[in-house]
Amino acid sequence: MPREKILIVDDETEIVELITLYLRREGYEVLCTSDGAEAVGMVNEHRPDLVILDVLLPSLDGIEVCRQIRKLYTTPILFLSCKSEDMDIILGFNIGGDDYITKPFSPGQLVARVKAHLRRSQLMEQTKDEGQHLIFPGLEMDLVNRTVKVNGHPVPLSSKEFDLLLQLARTPGKVLSLEQLYKLTWGVDSNGDTRTLLVHISNLRKKVEPNPAEPKYILTVRGIGYKFNG
Repeated sequence: MPREKILIVDDETEIVELITLYLRREGYEVLCTSDGAEAVGMVNEHRPDLVILDVLLPSLDGIEVCRQIRKLYTTPILFLSCKSEDMDIILGFNIGGDDYITKPFSPGQLVARVKAHLRRSQLMEQTKDEGQHLIFPGLEMDLVNRTVKVNGHPVPLSSKEFDLLLQLARTPGKVLSLEQLYKLTWGVDSNGDTRTLLVHISNLRKKVEPNPAEPKYILTVRGIGYKFNG
């Protein structure tokens, strides 16, 4: 069985060496580059299973690299950045990032996130093979092609937005706490940081709700979490 392949895109040599060491210990094949433009070419050539992407790169920055990758692939993208402001994190998710880890970070935590994203990708591939559809008034999810239609019109979702909607839509009416929803979607505990989840919920509502200010599908249960109204 071929080893899962991970591309690291970062211009800090020490960080690249550290991440590479930890990932290879876990049996992953690791590719590295410090150049954003080269990273896009490597994704096209090698089709990595996951990309670890620094935001601040010297030529083509990580945000633009992510945009270009997302034009063709749903490969999980995990951002690394020394920028921890909410607006930076929101931007990363808005252009298609799946996760965001701020520097300095624990290598063990990073490896755990990588494993979680790869597990989620495998599970979603298995779900595709089931040939399922989820259909609700005004909303349809095609689990084979991972597409969504609202009132018959295709709505583009990022990989994590689709996963999040799927977790909610699979159990209509069931209330899921923030922690439950985070773990189901990302495969790891949130450790109290739910900003990632809240940003994705906000983005998802803007795309699938007729009126995001008065949600029809993704309802807030105050003090607990969310539920899907099917």
